[in-house]
Amino acid sequence: MKACIFCQSQPYVLENDLAAAFYDIHPVSRGHLLIIPKQHYPTFFDVPPADRDAMLQLLTTAKDYLEKRFHPDGYNVGINVGPAAGQTVMHCHVHLIPRYQGDVPDPRGGIRKMLPPAAGQQ
Repeated sequence: MKACIFCQSQPYVLENDLAAAFYDIHPVSRGHLLIIPKQHYPTFFDVPPADRDAMLQLLTTAKDYLEKRFHPDGYNVGINVGPAAGQTVMHCHVHLIPRYQGDVPDPRGGIRKMLPPAAGQQ
Protein backbone atom coordinates (compact mmCIF):
# COMPACT_ATOMS: atom_id res chain seq x y z
CA MET A 1 0.00 0.00 0.00
CA LYS A 2 1.95 2.98 -1.34
CA ALA A 3 -0.03 5.68 0.47
CA CYS A 4 0.81 4.24 3.90
CA ILE A 5 3.96 5.70 5.43
CA PHE A 6 4.58 2.56 7.49
CA CYS A 7 4.45 0.41 4.35
CA GLN A 8 7.38 2.44 2.98
CA SER A 9 10.96 1.48 3.78
CA GLN A 10 11.73 2.33 7.42
CA PRO A 11 15.02 2.36 9.32
CA TYR A 12 14.21 -0.68 11.46
CA VAL A 13 15.91 -0.94 14.84
CA LEU A 14 14.68 -4.50 15.38
CA GLU A 15 12.68 -6.99 13.36
CA ASN A 16 11.54 -10.57 13.04
CA ASP A 17 9.84 -12.33 10.12
CA LEU A 18 6.45 -10.64 10.59
CA ALA A 19 7.05 -7.48 12.65
CA ALA A 20 9.44 -4.56 12.89
CA ALA A 21 10.35 -1.78 15.32
CA PHE A 22 11.59 1.72 14.60
CA TYR A 23 11.89 5.04 16.42
CA ASP A 24 8.83 7.29 16.43
CA ILE A 25 9.55 10.46 14.42
CA HIS A 26 7.56 12.43 17.01
CA PRO A 27 8.79 10.80 20.24
CA VAL A 28 7.23 11.62 23.58
CA SER A 29 10.39 10.41 25.34
CA ARG A 30 13.94 9.33 24.54
CA GLY A 31 13.78 5.88 22.90
CA HIS A 32 10.06 5.90 21.95
CA LEU A 33 9.59 2.97 19.55
CA LEU A 34 6.78 1.81 17.29
CA ILE A 35 6.20 -1.89 16.68
CA ILE A 36 4.32 -2.72 13.48
CA PRO A 37 3.28 -5.78 11.51
CA LYS A 38 5.25 -5.84 8.25
CA GLN A 39 2.03 -6.44 6.32
CA HIS A 40 -0.55 -3.67 6.20
CA TYR A 41 -3.44 -4.04 8.65
CA PRO A 42 -5.36 -0.90 9.62
CA THR A 43 -5.83 -1.62 13.34
CA PHE A 44 -4.64 -4.01 16.03
CA PHE A 45 -7.92 -5.91 15.79
CA ASP A 46 -7.35 -6.55 12.07
CA VAL A 47 -3.97 -8.24 12.61
CA PRO A 48 -4.03 -12.04 12.25
CA PRO A 49 -2.89 -14.06 15.29
CA ALA A 50 0.53 -15.05 13.88
CA ASP A 51 1.42 -11.43 13.07
CA ARG A 52 0.06 -10.21 16.41
CA ASP A 53 2.16 -12.83 18.24
CA ALA A 54 5.23 -11.68 16.29
CA MET A 55 4.50 -8.08 17.31
CA LEU A 56 4.21 -9.04 20.98
CA GLN A 57 7.44 -11.05 20.83
CA LEU A 58 9.17 -8.05 19.28
CA LEU A 59 7.68 -5.80 21.96
CA THR A 60 9.56 -7.82 24.58
CA THR A 61 12.76 -7.76 22.51
CA ALA A 62 12.36 -3.99 22.10
CA LYS A 63 11.95 -3.54 25.85
CA ASP A 64 15.23 -5.41 26.42
CA TYR A 65 16.91 -3.25 23.77
CA LEU A 66 15.70 -0.04 25.43
CA GLU A 67 16.80 -1.30 28.87
CA LYS A 68 20.37 -1.67 27.64
CA ARG A 69 20.48 1.50 25.59
CA PHE A 70 18.49 4.06 27.61
CA HIS A 71 17.98 2.57 31.11
CA PRO A 72 14.40 3.83 31.60
CA ASP A 73 12.60 3.58 34.92
CA GLY A 74 9.30 2.35 33.44
CA TYR A 75 7.23 2.07 30.28
CA ASN A 76 3.89 2.92 28.76
CA VAL A 77 2.58 0.57 26.08
CA GLY A 78 -0.21 1.95 23.95
CA ILE A 79 -2.32 1.11 20.94
CA ASN A 80 -4.64 3.66 19.37
CA VAL A 81 -7.49 2.08 17.39
CA GLY A 82 -9.36 4.41 15.05
CA PRO A 83 -9.38 8.18 14.67
CA ALA A 84 -11.61 8.68 17.74
CA ALA A 85 -8.84 7.07 19.82
CA GLY A 86 -6.12 9.20 18.22
CA GLN A 87 -4.87 6.83 15.50
CA THR A 88 -3.44 9.03 12.74
CA VAL A 89 -1.60 6.39 10.68
CA MET A 90 -4.00 3.66 9.65
CA HIS A 91 -1.40 0.89 9.87
CA CYS A 92 -1.46 -0.97 13.17
CA HIS A 93 1.30 0.13 15.52
CA VAL A 94 2.12 -0.32 19.19
CA HIS A 95 3.84 2.49 21.05
CA LEU A 96 6.58 1.44 23.47
CA ILE A 97 7.32 4.58 25.44
CA PRO A 98 10.19 4.58 27.92
CA ARG A 99 9.49 6.57 31.06
CA TYR A 100 12.03 8.26 33.29
CA GLN A 101 11.84 9.23 36.94
CA GLY A 102 10.74 12.88 37.05
CA ASP A 103 9.72 13.14 33.37
CA VAL A 104 6.32 14.36 34.62
CA PRO A 105 5.51 15.73 38.08
CA ASP A 106 3.02 12.95 38.95
CA PRO A 107 2.96 9.86 36.72
CA ARG A 108 0.16 8.17 38.68
CA GLY A 109 -2.65 7.15 36.36
CA GLY A 110 -0.35 6.65 33.36
CA ILE A 111 -2.44 6.43 30.21
CA ARG A 112 -5.61 7.08 32.21
CA LYS A 113 -4.64 10.76 32.13
CA MET A 114 -5.47 10.83 28.41
CA LEU A 115 -9.16 11.46 29.16
CA PRO A 116 -10.87 13.34 31.96
CA PRO A 117 -12.67 11.09 34.46
CA ALA A 118 -16.17 10.09 33.41
CA ALA A 119 -18.94 11.77 35.39
CA GLY A 120 -19.24 10.10 38.76
CA GLN A 121 -16.06 8.01 38.28
CA GLN A 122 -13.41 10.05 40.02
